[in-house]
Amino acid sequence: MSALGLYNYEIVIVLMMTGFYVVIRSPNLVKKIVGLNIFQTSVFILYISMGKVADGTAPIVMEGARAYSNPLPHVLILTAIVVGVATTALGLALVVRIREAYGSVDEEAIQKQDRVG
Repeated sequence: MSALGLYNYEIVIVLMMTGFYVVIRSPNLVKKIVGLNIFQTSVFILYISMGKVADGTAPIVMEGARAYSNPLPHVLILTAIVVGVATTALGLALVVRIREAYGSVDEEAIQKQDRVG
């Protein structure tokens, strides 16, 4: 496989490192959730890329088919997307509650308030 055929994996690496960087460097809780979603998207792309078979067809028996693509990785990613949306909603709900309790979504300000009082 040529280097041009690996662009999916290059995109995965860029997205993964971008999401990881946002989670580590941002003190804002909403930005951390966005970073986690970017990281999660990179994992989805990775699994979908690995599940694709070159010249593969749907797993239906027919004449002339030499290779079949396994639909399981794609189905698992659909399930992971649903779980990811639910987890993001829960995380954002927690951020709203934290904002009500502390008056801020900045991690450093929240920790400072916890140390003081």
